Amino acid sequence: MASTTEVAPTRERTRSLYRGDPGMWSWVLHRITGVVTFFFLFVHVLDTALVRVNPEAYNDVIDTYKTPIVGLMELGLVAAVLYHALNGIRIMAVDFWSKGPKYQRQMLWAIATIWLVVMIPGAARILYNTFAGH
Repeated sequence: MASTTEVAPTRERTRSLYRGDPGMWSWVLHRITGVVTFFFLFVHVLDTALVRVNPEAYNDVIDTYKTPIVGLMELGLVAAVLYHALNGIRIMAVDFWSKGPKYQRQMLWAIATIWLVVMIPGAARILYNTFAGH
């Protein structure tokens, strides 16, 4: 009498669509920087509207913005807005330029380079104003 053993078929491992590709991280950062910018604008509109309601409270709020922590947050905001703007230009080029998809990786590295070149002096100025300036 022969015995047969059935072996369950091995299931092929499914892989995620996103594998840590720079394009995926660009997409994630674009969304995050967009949300950060939105919340900054929301807070900015609220604190600016405060001047009409209570000018003394407005002055108190503005005084709290002159702390080093807020200066570092300002640096983060500049970094986020600059990345969001540069990556938005890259996305438009990919969408509307016929050769955009072919060169999207090169454009990503180009915007990263431009971001770094602009952020270094910008960060130096913001940090100077935050810690050594007025």
